[in-house]
Amino acid sequence: MSRSVNKVILIGNLGKDPEVRYTGSGVAVATFTLATNESWRDAEGNTQERTEWHNLVAWRKLAEVIGEYLKKGSKIYVEGRLQYRTYDDKNGVKRYVTEIVIDQMVMLDGRNRDAAAGGGASDPGPSSPPTGPGPSAKDDDLPF
Repeated sequence: MSRSVNKVILIGNLGKDPEVRYTGSGVAVATFTLATNESWRDAEGNTQERTEWHNLVAWRKLAEVIGEYLKKGSKIYVEGRLQYRTYDDKNGVKRYVTEIVIDQMVMLDGRNRDAAAGGGASDPGPSSPPTGPGPSAKDDDLPF
């Protein structure tokens, strides 16, 4: 049996607030756009930049989390798969859509990042005493 892979990994920023809707059977679906940037130097040494826009879709609990915590400009890491579909618009014109169906997402900016940078309640600050066991004499004997 031959195997195949349909995997997309992106890091980017939301282009607009996610839209969360529910299907007739109550399943949550979130849709939004993600911008990724590429930069390079041209032959004259000038920096050039290009932004690619990606249509993303998330389902169920992940869709609800996205709707609750993400907003325009949020930086995220996503993993998913490419999906192509067609539909007829209200004028009967066939439309083609390429989208990424997300199965994993990590928020790269937000409360956890702020806490790690020193702004959160979990940061004891520089004047707090160290916790846990201190170095022992055996640690000083190690060559690394």
